[in-house]
Amino acid sequence: MGDAQQTYTYPGELRDVPGWFPPLDQVLFSWFLERQEKPGDLLELGTYMGKSAILTARHLRDGENFTVCDLFGGEAPDGANRAETSKSYASLTRQAFERNYLSFHDTLPRVIEGPSSVISGEVAPGTCRFVHIDASHLYEHVRDDIGATKEILRPEGVVVLDDFRSEHTPGVSVAVWEAVLNRGLRPICLSTQKLYGTWGDPESVQEELLAMLQERTDVGLSVQEAAGHRLVRARGQKMQAPSFPRSRHYVAPVATPAPAPKPRRSPARRIAVDLLPPVVTRAVRKVRSR
Repeated sequence: MGDAQQTYTYPGELRDVPGWFPPLDQVLFSWFLERQEKPGDLLELGTYMGKSAILTARHLRDGENFTVCDLFGGEAPDGANRAETSKSYASLTRQAFERNYLSFHDTLPRVIEGPSSVISGEVAPGTCRFVHIDASHLYEHVRDDIGATKEILRPEGVVVLDDFRSEHTPGVSVAVWEAVLNRGLRPICLSTQKLYGTWGDPESVQEELLAMLQERTDVGLSVQEAAGHRLVRARGQKMQAPSFPRSRHYVAPVATPAPAPKPRRSPARRIAVDLLPPVVTRAVRKVRSR
């Protein structure tokens, strides 16, 4: 164990943690979590190496709980999920997640190692203010995760659904838009990668969100109507990730000293050489160049 620990590369900054968490979504997560006034717990289904969980936990308030659920490379509940897990996340381990998370926080969240289908029995109904769904990409599992989340969220809670329009995750797209059209989910906004929604009233939060994003010069915005839903679309434009505290393992880069300037000939020596006959001048310069 000791030898293995020496091979770990600890993250110094949030950007060093592997994962897909664009700067725009980092801004949106922080904004939603800070805006919410009523207390409630936080939940993440599918945490990978912990990048979004690390940011989410920074907004955990006194008396609130944070739960993460992931297979962590363990046994998947069915063949299709097992094939997906083995193909995409073979290197994922709970140990790696915990190592990354504890680089930024003093204590771990509540960790459930298992399929997201167990979450209804682990988190009480109506207790969460924010849920991030990023577990399976298979339609049946995402559909069930959305159903469980509807029961777990508080009335005005926010759910974030990852990969709702990625080319390689059509099952997520079907489950998400089915929830919008038939299961009462109301979109708040869409980023390139995630849909932010609620089963409450999205109008007031949409207005506040639009006001915040319109002040930024690095976000493109558009508002559309579809099937009776107002869709706020946001996209990052050469966006820098927001500042985030460095980890306990951060090491400042060592500045490389500038090369010493080459010595210059004094004017007197340069004039003296220039006054010599051309043949002698060429000989002197040839000797100096060796």
